[in-house]
Amino acid sequence: MSDDEEYTSEEEEVVEETREETGEGDPEFIKRQDQKRSDLDDQLKEYITEWRKQRSKEEDELKKLKEKQAKRKVTRAEEEQKMAQRKKEEEERRVREAEEKKQREIEEKRMRLEEAEKKRQAMLQAMKDKDKKGPNFTIAKKDAGVLGLSSAAMERNKTKEQLEEEKKISLSFRIKPLAIEGFGEAKLREKAQELWELIVKLETEKYDLEERQKRQDYDLKELKERQKQQLRHKALKKGLDPEALTGKYPPKIQVASKYERRVDTRSYDDKKKLFEGGWDEISKDSSEKIWNEKKEQYTGRQKSKLPKWFGERPGKKAGEPETPEGEEDAKADEDIVEDDEEVEEEVVEEEDEEAEEDEEEEEEEEEEEEEEEEEEEEEEEEEEEEEE
Repeated sequence: MSDDEEYTSEEEEVVEETREETGEGDPEFIKRQDQKRSDLDDQLKEYITEWRKQRSKEEDELKKLKEKQAKRKVTRAEEEQKMAQRKKEEEERRVREAEEKKQREIEEKRMRLEEAEKKRQAMLQAMKDKDKKGPNFTIAKKDAGVLGLSSAAMERNKTKEQLEEEKKISLSFRIKPLAIEGFGEAKLREKAQELWELIVKLETEKYDLEERQKRQDYDLKELKERQKQQLRHKALKKGLDPEALTGKYPPKIQVASKYERRVDTRSYDDKKKLFEGGWDEISKDSSEKIWNEKKEQYTGRQKSKLPKWFGERPGKKAGEPETPEGEEDAKADEDIVEDDEEVEEEVVEEEDEEAEEDEEEEEEEEEEEEEEEEEEEEEEEEEEEEEE
């Protein structure tokens, strides 16, 4: 007996006790009370029946949910087992492919060594048979039906109908027909599940390949940007435009600036002579010109004349001229000799300075060449590292 039934029986006992206590009274009032009690009992019974129906329905639904949960657990365990088996097969396949690749590389290396040995033997044989004269080439005869066209040209000259036919043939080899004739419901379900797993596998591989391509594109862009930055730094070191080395073609060699080309109107031969020893001649001519100008300036100066002196001048020593004019002429000659010596010393000093400047320029050029060689070596090392 449930709690509801016990509750109703107790309620009936309480009603009987109240009736006994009231005893005889107004019959209509008693009738109305009995009617109310009967209505309440009916409502309570209906509520209890509805509640029992709802409870049984909920129990059935809960039971169904538990059964579905148990089935889902079983299917999930089977799927996990299949996934683990698939992963295991993929790992085995990857290991097998790695072994095959390694074996292929070993085989290719062996074949290359054999080919190199064959070439060496053939070279030795050719050196032995060099006395025998004959053509060292062969002319391959063309096929008459090809009309002298290569395979690439024939591929380009194919018509639209031929391309469509080739496409149909390739698709017929790749796409196999779906043979499901005579299959029952269980076999159709298995076939659908197999196709679904194949679609999931292909979509997974497609997603992996797309992500790999994205990473490779990003790495390629990053490497290109890094190369551009290195070329910009290299151009700045050489005094060029930052974008000079990043283009498709190398930069032009700047022989002279625009200002020099407009102001310096000398021909190419004149400029070439400067580099072949003409600069020394120009410096020599300029020094001679300076010497002649100074000499003319000295000889063309105004001389002061003193009055003539008759007789022996007082204080005259042995070897001195008789007159002050002679003494003045002697001093002038001494001054000329001293000026000549000074000019010669200046010319020698200028030549020494020019020689020192030339040596310094040569040293600077050698240092710049060494720096450029070091930079080229560093760039080659960086390129090798990037290729690795």
